[in-house]
Amino acid sequence: MTLRQPRYSKEEFARRGNEIYETQVRQQVEEGNYGKIVAIDIETGAFEVADELLAASKHLLARSPDAQTWFVRIGHPAVDRFGARSLRTTR
Repeated sequence: MTLRQPRYSKEEFARRGNEIYETQVRQQVEEGNYGKIVAIDIETGAFEVADELLAASKHLLARSPDAQTWFVRIGHPAVDRFGARSLRTTR
């Protein structure tokens, strides 16, 4: 298995990924896909939508084996969250 290396800085990776999502992908995937994952190749603009990150990644890499992949969760500011879901206590 070949280990793919990032070819861009973190900042450039994020800039390209967000720009492609906002200008080329969002309008095609947003309706009816809330909460799903989009995997985007930041070099070609190719993308795949799936319910889970791993599935989106596998589908994109099958099409573009050398993809530089950026992930977006449709309708959310981040792909995943860390920590407690709620700090409120239930009574």
